[in-house]
Amino acid sequence: MAVVPTAVELCIQAAVDDPVGEARWQSWFDQWLLELQSAGAVELTLRLTDDAEIRRLNARFRGVDAPTDVLSFEFEADDTQALIAEEPLYLGDIVVSVPTATRQAREFGHTLEVELAWLAVHGLLHLLGWDHPDEQSWRAMVTQQARLLKGVNVVYDWPSVYPVG
Repeated sequence: MAVVPTAVELCIQAAVDDPVGEARWQSWFDQWLLELQSAGAVELTLRLTDDAEIRRLNARFRGVDAPTDVLSFEFEADDTQALIAEEPLYLGDIVVSVPTATRQAREFGHTLEVELAWLAVHGLLHLLGWDHPDEQSWRAMVTQQARLLKGVNVVYDWPSVYPVG
């Protein structure tokens, strides 16, 4: 059985400098969604922002008045979207704080590009229904993240960065 390629419409909103670049982001998301066998046309937004904006979003939607590294806002489709077959399925929004990612990259000893890729794929998995309420699901999710990153030639040594157990 042939795998149907995924068409990914990626909208990048950069409130800060984008150190990765639109072409690389598009390539990564195309590959990740293909590997996740998400067939069909999908659309999502990636917003690169600062700590002040992500803090406001974190406070408003999670009740945590502090900056964070990544937030995901899954789109809750209604029956109308399912009826519009020619339109891509909107997955939702991923918001990444570039200043927080910069600090984490330094702390974890890798490049900003690697940290941004890690956070973006983490956000994507949340949009696709993944969550990590306990250690077992956390391990499964970060193992999947590492696998997806390896598929785009990004190496992230998550066991040493995020020790569990």
